[in-house]
Amino acid sequence: MHITQGPQFNGKASKRMHIMAKPIGAVCNIDCTYCYYLSKQDLLEYKKGCSPKMEKERLETYIRQYIEAQNTPEIIFSWQGGEPTMLGLDYFEKIVEFQKKYQPEGVTISNDLQTNGTLLNDKWCEFLGKHNFLIGLSIDGPEMLHNAYRTNRAGKGTFNQVMAAVELLHKHKVSFATLTCVNNLTSQNALEVYRFLRDEVKSPQMQFIPIVEQKTFRDTAPQTWAEDDQPKQGDKRLIPGGKDSVVEAWCVSDQAWGNFLIAIFDEWAQKDIGKVFVQYFEASLETWMGRRNPLCTLSDLCGKGLAMEPNGDVFTCDHYVYPEYKIGNIHHQKLDDMAYGPKQQQFGYAKTRSLTTQCQTCDYQFACHGECPKNRFIRTKSGEPGLNYLCAGWHKFFKHIDKSLAYILRATKHPVAHGKFSDAVLRDRMKQGIAYKTNQPQSYR
Repeated sequence: MHITQGPQFNGKASKRMHIMAKPIGAVCNIDCTYCYYLSKQDLLEYKKGCSPKMEKERLETYIRQYIEAQNTPEIIFSWQGGEPTMLGLDYFEKIVEFQKKYQPEGVTISNDLQTNGTLLNDKWCEFLGKHNFLIGLSIDGPEMLHNAYRTNRAGKGTFNQVMAAVELLHKHKVSFATLTCVNNLTSQNALEVYRFLRDEVKSPQMQFIPIVEQKTFRDTAPQTWAEDDQPKQGDKRLIPGGKDSVVEAWCVSDQAWGNFLIAIFDEWAQKDIGKVFVQYFEASLETWMGRRNPLCTLSDLCGKGLAMEPNGDVFTCDHYVYPEYKIGNIHHQKLDDMAYGPKQQQFGYAKTRSLTTQCQTCDYQFACHGECPKNRFIRTKSGEPGLNYLCAGWHKFFKHIDKSLAYILRATKHPVAHGKFSDAVLRDRMKQGIAYKTNQPQSYR
């Protein structure tokens, strides 16, 4: 979050921030089994005065501050929940009205909205299309897999309602991405999930989200765990559904996560490069080229995705909405003071500074930088705390795609800055007179 001499806009240093605003907080019309946010209603004392709705006056204050705190050609607002569409279409019309009121000349304002899709109708989609909202639509795959955990308050699956939303989004040409949670079930059906999203949903952009939560996540904040209680990598207590497992039964295991990504990558590499956008694959190509990973979970810095509750409380991250990680309130501090302040900077740099020795010596540190710190609740095999629960799966995936990414980049005339097949490695091997095969990987034939 440190601002250095760099890109400029309007004659001043460029400033950007990103806040995931939750104007309805953890209130939702459905009851997903694995939801990490519904429990915030009790943790943040909603029943003791924290409004489940950001009132119009506070909403205007937030929009004004968010715009004033940035100096960039495009300002992106993100609206999440809970289920933000429960606020009604009038509420979002007011959002657009406030944005236009404070929009600086020469600056584009964009919006993205994460939704379960069950409340979308023609009027909603006409509005979303008209104002160029990007929709993040939660859908976990074919009906049986989706309905396993994504149910309404009566315990019935929501698949049919979500597919109706898919039709509406296509009908009104609304930009959207699919958000697919990878859990203990979907992880075992990778190709079924991918082909469904590709062929039935016709997803313009696929985002896969590993579901990882300790059994204590409802009331225990990340990095406040007792180190002595952290199992070592490979411990049976890390297997979801096991007798003494420390994670919820619906979580994805580390190996299953790696296998899920590998299965989809191989299908994508054989048939869909340039036709299907899979966020992790595109981000990995960026990283192998030597650029910073665009995804906060795989980048070297944290702190780029703050979260704000309906009462104006701001937290360091969407996955750190616990009292220990509150950094202020928009009625008492300015947004830019919080987003660029020392506490947030300390949080952001801690990601790299707290890497285990295993991570620091890993061939693929450049690809994930230890992934999201909220998942660093296990110990290395040597006993060092702070290793990521998904480490084994990520490593397996990166090792599998290494040669393929090098081939794709060279075929498209891009540099290969990282990996065991990088340009530097190629030059060294050529100097040594060692044969180096740059032909197409077997998986493409």
